[in-house]
Amino acid sequence: MPNMTMTKTPMPEQDPQVRSHNFEEVALGYTQEMAVSEAQRCLNCKNKPCVGGCPVLVPIPEFIAHVAKGEFEEAYQVLSRATSLPAVCGRVCPQETQCESKCVRGIKGEPVGIGRLERFVADWHMKNSKEAPAKPEQNGHRVAVIGAGPASLTCAGDLANMGYQVTVYEALHTAGGVLMYGIPQFRLPKEIVQKEIDGLRAKGVTILTDMVMGKVLTVDELFQMGFEAVFIGSGAGLPNFMNIPGEGLVGTYSANEFLTRVNLMKAYLPEYDTPILRPRRAAIVGGGNVAMDAARTAKRLGAEQVYIVYRRSEAEMPARAEEIHHAKEEGIEFRLLTNPVAIHGDENGRVRAIECVEMELGEPDASGRRRPIEKKGSNFELPIDCAIIAIGNSPNPLIPANTKGLEVNRRGCIVADEETMATSRPGVYAAGDAVSGAATVILAMGGGKKAAKSIDEYIRSKK
Repeated sequence: MPNMTMTKTPMPEQDPQVRSHNFEEVALGYTQEMAVSEAQRCLNCKNKPCVGGCPVLVPIPEFIAHVAKGEFEEAYQVLSRATSLPAVCGRVCPQETQCESKCVRGIKGEPVGIGRLERFVADWHMKNSKEAPAKPEQNGHRVAVIGAGPASLTCAGDLANMGYQVTVYEALHTAGGVLMYGIPQFRLPKEIVQKEIDGLRAKGVTILTDMVMGKVLTVDELFQMGFEAVFIGSGAGLPNFMNIPGEGLVGTYSANEFLTRVNLMKAYLPEYDTPILRPRRAAIVGGGNVAMDAARTAKRLGAEQVYIVYRRSEAEMPARAEEIHHAKEEGIEFRLLTNPVAIHGDENGRVRAIECVEMELGEPDASGRRRPIEKKGSNFELPIDCAIIAIGNSPNPLIPANTKGLEVNRRGCIVADEETMATSRPGVYAAGDAVSGAATVILAMGGGKKAAKSIDEYIRSKK
C-alpha cells in the first residue's frame, strides 16, 4: 500500500547554531526506515512525469520502487545506469524545479523527496558495497575530454560504459571542477566527490591533472595524438566583477577565488594554514547559490556579521529556496533591494566599508524579473573588512582562442547544438558552463550525457 502522507519525510539536520561553526555536512541523510517510508509515497505513475523533469533522465519510479522494498543495491544499479554521480546529484540538484516539480504527489501536498532518496541510495552503496565497478570491454576507440567538472565526468563515464578509452585533461591539481573547488564541504563533502571520481577511474577512465589545455596541448594536437573526438567541458571559471571603485582593495575577493581557497587549500580543516582572510564582517554581493555558499562559508570561518547584498527582492533571488532558508537559520543578514556602488578602504588599502544605494523594482526586464531602479540620495555604508563579489562567471577564453574553427558567441561561450552538443568544429563537442555560462550541475551533466551519445554516433559513422 502506498504511503499517502501529504508531506515529505523530514531530513535530519545539524542544529543551525551548531553547524554555523563547523564545516560538517548540514543534512544528515535518511535512515533506512525513513528512506523506505518516503519511497512508499511514490505512486509509480504510468506516465512517469518526474523522469521528464530530469536532465539526465534517471528512471526515477524504478529506483524508488526498489527502495520501497528495501532493495537498496538494486536501486543503486538502476541509478548508476543513468548517472555517474548519484551522490552528487542527490545533494546539489535543484529537484524542486526539476523532477520534483513534476511529481503528481505535489498537486495536493509535497512531492516525493526524490533527491533525498537518490542521496540515500548512493550513500548506502558507498558504505556497503566493497566491489569496484566492472571495467567495460574496450572497443578500441579513443576520446579526449577537456576539464574534469560535472559535464566532463558525465561524458567520460558514459563513454567508458560504451567501451571507449577516455582520457580527461584537468587544469587544476585535482579532478572534480566546481564540485571540488566551488561547492562547500558542508553541502558536498569532498570525500563523496572523490569516491565518485575513483569509480570512473575503476572503469578505465584516465585523468591527467595540471594540464592547462590551450597551453600545454591544443585540440589540434589531441587529434594528432590519435583521439577521434574531443569533448570540451572546461566550465566558467572567469569571475565577473561590478567594475565599481575599490574592487582592488585588500579584502575584496571574487566568490570563485574565496571558495577555491577554502575548498582546495582546505581552510575548512583546522590543521591547514590556508592563506585566506578570516573576516569579522563580510558582505557578499549577489543572490545565487554561490552567494549563499560564500556567505555561509564566511560565517564558518569566524565572521561575526555576514550580509547578503542583493539588488532585487527575495522573490527574484536565483538561489535555491533551501539554501536561502539555511542561510537565514545560520544568522546571515539579507540586505535586499540594495546595490553596492563603491568599496572603501582604510589608510593601509584594506577594505573598511561597502557603500550601497537603496533600490526599488520597476517593470520586468528581458529575463522576466523586475528591473531594479536606484533611489537617488539613498546612499549608506556598511562597515566590513571583507567584500565577496558573487555575480557570476564567464568561460575562460583560452581554449576557444587556441582552437581553429571553434565558434563562440558574444559572451565568450562555445556555440554548440542544443540536442547533439556538436560545435562548429567536426569531431569537437562541448557542454556545461563553457556553453551555457554559469548554470547548475545537473544541466551540465545533461549536456555531457547528450555529448557522449553524439560522440558515439559520430565515431560509429566513420567506420
